[in-house]
Amino acid sequence: MTDKPDTDGAAGRTWKPVLGLSDEPREPLSIPARAGTVFDQPEPEPLIELTVIIPARDEEQSLSACLESLVAQSEDIFHLGRDWELIVVDDHSIDGTAEIARRFPGVTALAAAKLEKGWTGKNNAIWTAARKARGRWILFTDADTIHEPGDLHRAIHEATRHKVGVLSYSPRQLVTGLAQRTLMPLVFSELALAYPPAKVSDPNQRVAAANGQFLLVEREAYRRLGGHPSVADRVLEDVELAFVAKRRKVGLRFRYAPDALSTRMYRTTSAMIDGWTKNLALLFNNTLATALWRVLDIVLLVGLPWLAIHLWNARFSPHSLEWLGAGWVLLLLWLRTLFRFYARVAKSNFPFVDCAISPLGLPLFAVLLYRSWFKHRVLKQVSWKGRNYPG
Repeated sequence: MTDKPDTDGAAGRTWKPVLGLSDEPREPLSIPARAGTVFDQPEPEPLIELTVIIPARDEEQSLSACLESLVAQSEDIFHLGRDWELIVVDDHSIDGTAEIARRFPGVTALAAAKLEKGWTGKNNAIWTAARKARGRWILFTDADTIHEPGDLHRAIHEATRHKVGVLSYSPRQLVTGLAQRTLMPLVFSELALAYPPAKVSDPNQRVAAANGQFLLVEREAYRRLGGHPSVADRVLEDVELAFVAKRRKVGLRFRYAPDALSTRMYRTTSAMIDGWTKNLALLFNNTLATALWRVLDIVLLVGLPWLAIHLWNARFSPHSLEWLGAGWVLLLLWLRTLFRFYARVAKSNFPFVDCAISPLGLPLFAVLLYRSWFKHRVLKQVSWKGRNYPG
């Protein structure tokens, strides 16, 4: 990318990177520049405000709603095709994903480049479009998201106001069925504890996280990060890019954003199981220990009241008073355990009812934590959407 300021013909303003990163990066890029990439090709004249990139593999059930929510944001002062562009990259889908993308006026539909060794399918699809991006800002978002009106403009203003090169939102999660409603609050409460947004957004903290469902990157900052080739083989490329952003000090902001977008991550229980098997061991360094703690939750939440009732039923024994008192002590311990459990789950930002029934998801959560650990650490291989990746 060029270091020279660009003039926006439409607005008549001189543009400079929001971060003032026109100098060469102090830390060298981890990958060499290749012909035809954003690193060495001539910059578009003029740059437009935003490029939105959606990688999509077999997303015919979700893509239409996503594109409708995005295309609807085109207006006179923010016109799709003039001020911003929307690119869908079909990642070798076998369903109607590509046809759906071509149906929307103003949407550019691309086919992902051939998948080379050392790349995940998603990163390869994103890089196919990123090399052609004309935006000062580049938004990477998933096909299963639904965007609220005006969220694109507001996100750019938020990133500019906070002077960050990377802005990521955690969407409001849409869930259906008992398995999703009980498991997802547990997962997201653990994520909230492992990656507190305040610490993630603090440049003095080493904690880093981002959500690929909404990842907005300033053009110059994207160059500083090394683009997606720097995380080509990473299954959790969003989190990896966040760590790079922290190391290279381009500025990172992360928050829960129900005001910006929502997502239905999984439409079936089997897809949810495969998805979290792929991700959990990468998100939590202590996956096996976390599984054991969740098993302890089950033991305490079920065992304490059972034991208290058992002691109360011994009221006619010679030591009935002592047993009765011990039962009440166990009940108080159970209430304390219950309070601490729900205080933790409340951090998930899920509705009250979903949090209330979340203890039912503890067995599945423990199994998935162990399954993810086993796939990554023992088998060293995970599968996702018909592809196998090293664990």
